[in-house]
Amino acid sequence: MNQPKVQSRKSRWVKKLECPVDEDANYRNTFWCNRDLIPIPEDRRTWTWQGFAGYWVITGINTTAWTAGSSLLSLGLSAPQAIGCVVGVALIEVLVAVLAGWPGNHLHLGFTVLSRAAWGMRGGFWPVLNRIMTGCVWMGIEAYWGGQGECYKMSPLRLPPLPRPSICSRLTPSLFSLLAVKIILRAIIGPPFVNLQNTLPASANVDTASLISFFVFMAIFLPLPMIPPEKLQLPFRITFVMIAATLFGMLGWSVHAAGGAGALMTTPSTLSGSALSWNAVYGLQSFLGAQSSGSLGQSDWTRYARSPRSALFGQVVTAPIFIVLTPVCGIIVTSAAATIFDGQYIWNPLELLLTIQDRHPLSPAARAGTFFAGLGFLADQLALNLVLNGVSTGMDMAALCPKWINIRRGCYVLVAIAIAILPWNYVTNPGTFITVLSGWSVFVSPMTGIVISDYFLVRRGEYHIGDMYMGDSRSAYWYTWGFNFRAIVAWVLATGPLLPGFVRAILTVSSGNGWDHLYQIAYFYGFTVSLVVYAFMYLVFPQERQRGSSPFVLELHAETFGSENRASDREALEFVTDQEEKRVEEA
Repeated sequence: MNQPKVQSRKSRWVKKLECPVDEDANYRNTFWCNRDLIPIPEDRRTWTWQGFAGYWVITGINTTAWTAGSSLLSLGLSAPQAIGCVVGVALIEVLVAVLAGWPGNHLHLGFTVLSRAAWGMRGGFWPVLNRIMTGCVWMGIEAYWGGQGECYKMSPLRLPPLPRPSICSRLTPSLFSLLAVKIILRAIIGPPFVNLQNTLPASANVDTASLISFFVFMAIFLPLPMIPPEKLQLPFRITFVMIAATLFGMLGWSVHAAGGAGALMTTPSTLSGSALSWNAVYGLQSFLGAQSSGSLGQSDWTRYARSPRSALFGQVVTAPIFIVLTPVCGIIVTSAAATIFDGQYIWNPLELLLTIQDRHPLSPAARAGTFFAGLGFLADQLALNLVLNGVSTGMDMAALCPKWINIRRGCYVLVAIAIAILPWNYVTNPGTFITVLSGWSVFVSPMTGIVISDYFLVRRGEYHIGDMYMGDSRSAYWYTWGFNFRAIVAWVLATGPLLPGFVRAILTVSSGNGWDHLYQIAYFYGFTVSLVVYAFMYLVFPQERQRGSSPFVLELHAETFGSENRASDREALEFVTDQEEKRVEEA
């Protein structure tokens, strides 16, 4: 007798836990769809050129870009050559961002859904899982690493004895969130926090001050996923003002205190000929590779554009300016600071702030200056963690279980995983671990080439949008059991030849042979080969309904794989009927 009541109560709770659905929506939560996966409706396309300008300012001014000069100089380049290399990065990055973001501008779909057309309805989970894995790991590592107060020395190649790149200069943009928190706490509390006694055992692989800073950062970050992506423009503008003031403030202070830009600006390159050329190319593609995940997911953001021109302004104008400006400022500030601190090259700006605090622990001016600079970096790192990890990974997680997970819930799942992996255990011996994550563009750049090739060369911008939400053979993108073998072949051919060089870099046995040189151009090779091979596969093996377009009409689509749940079709008809009855009543 009680069993029906229990089942009814359970059904009500299950219904309550489903993702929210808009009133008068033309969609419902299914295995393939929720509010964050549908083509963005017009009322949610709020991003103007100012929003995209803010996005690129935030992603351009970051510690990875700042410390890029250390890697480029350690590869044998002079400061002017390093700046020229950065200009090349900016131009290529703009081109990739425009191409990868174009589908979002015009179809209002994110990378997660577009992958279904390129890889198949089931195959599309592969690139999504790649981004989820790296997003979860980086969220934890980036939030914690800086709390160590130091950077571990590592080099993937046998490099000349110039200021060598620390591991800090090779990670993704939001690496030092925790270190920014530590700077702020030291500025406020002063020596008591600096000299805080460690009460944790050595086996914990973390000290008390770092653990406190880690959870302070997480507590600050937790409210941010509550802001919908379409309403992030104002926070981005605030962050832009804070980080720009910090950037130019540190530049002005260092040049004024040192009486000039320092010796690095006039130091010649230490290599020449082919060795210098190969290292320059490697530096170029490494910088691109560090931003590969962001480039791959450009449609996640451009789909919120009020008009296609809104995104183009940010990509074409703002992006190259700040991609170039930040490394140039990093080189100048580091060079000038070396004059101030007796020849000590401090590439990480947050380490520089810590050094200032150590040199002047009781100075009110030093504590105030480092506090506001740390606050600027913290705001930027929080925004970057939200943009590059939170929203993007949240959308990818939504693709795994749309009925129960949306972007906001995905962000919180990401935070939970980032804490659960105990990231401090991964940084006690970081060399191999970080080499793997830093070289992940080997796998990501071919995915970028496939998505761009699918839109421009294969489909010519024409998609059956509704079919991207159908999980059976009626979908134009079901292919063979839900997998598109053309994408798989293109990805394998683009990735396979890069693996020997990738493994040699992990094992630190690179010696400049053919495999190592191929790995040095991994981003260019993976992107180009996948783009060409994918388009060629469609010439040889054309697909039914390869082109042509149809609208998004979810009401008539099945909910699950194949015909496993025929009830979903009946539910769809009931859904349509209910909507019609509501319209009649309102009329």
